[in-house]
Amino acid sequence: MIITVTMNPAIDKTVDIDIFRQGGLNRIRRIELDAGGKGINVSKTIHHLGGASVATGFIAGNSGTVIENVLSEQGIETDFIRVGGETRTNMKVVEEDGTVTELNEPGPRVEEKDVEALVEKLESRVTSGTLVVLSGSIPHGVSKDIYRIITEKVHEKGGTVLLDADGDLFARSMDAVPDMIKPNHVELAQYFHVDGSLTEDQVAELGKKLLDRGVKLVAVSMGKEGALFLSREHCWKCSGLSVKAHSTVGAGDAMVASLALAWEKKMDRREAIR
Repeated sequence: MIITVTMNPAIDKTVDIDIFRQGGLNRIRRIELDAGGKGINVSKTIHHLGGASVATGFIAGNSGTVIENVLSEQGIETDFIRVGGETRTNMKVVEEDGTVTELNEPGPRVEEKDVEALVEKLESRVTSGTLVVLSGSIPHGVSKDIYRIITEKVHEKGGTVLLDADGDLFARSMDAVPDMIKPNHVELAQYFHVDGSLTEDQVAELGKKLLDRGVKLVAVSMGKEGALFLSREHCWKCSGLSVKAHSTVGAGDAMVASLALAWEKKMDRREAIR
């Protein structure tokens, strides 16, 4: 079973325009509304790839109900904790050349009792055959230790953790040693306090340091340059596909979804990466 955790989901409102004119009039060519948030994006991609997952996390108000309904209509199982306030709406302004400007609301404040309820829910669902995907930001009221705490609880139940987070969330989670991680090259540099762009050799070197801490798979996304995948036995380089990108939104989430589904299908590393 795959469980995705979205602490701070959103209704994603995407608007297409020709060119963004700061301080001027911008005419919208197209509007699209969808249930969003990194974990939710992972669940949706898993579904499109023919797999199944359970989407959990926190939702609030009418927007939260919309998210539940959208996922249910798509055939995705949900098991959210409902909290006070209103789930956020995030706007993405997409220009003709693929440039994306994001305007993200902060989301509701989550109480300690809500966090405890989510942790208990996960503990009741996790077995040795469960993969928990932890990805994305957290709302107000949630400790930056939350992913570390959940990782520890999942491991106590014999489950597996795939982490996609940055900043303090990533750094503190590493104390619990997630099984698989998917930083991008910028997040990796930030974690190791390296200034400037990383070369592929530097990415591989830093990735190996994380393997030495006990992580089983380090997947480093590098945008149009592709990705590096590191395990104790191998280091694979996958070049980026030569395509015209309409938007980069959700690209990392799709990569996480693919790794999660490959884990559930027990694919070997090479096939999983492919």
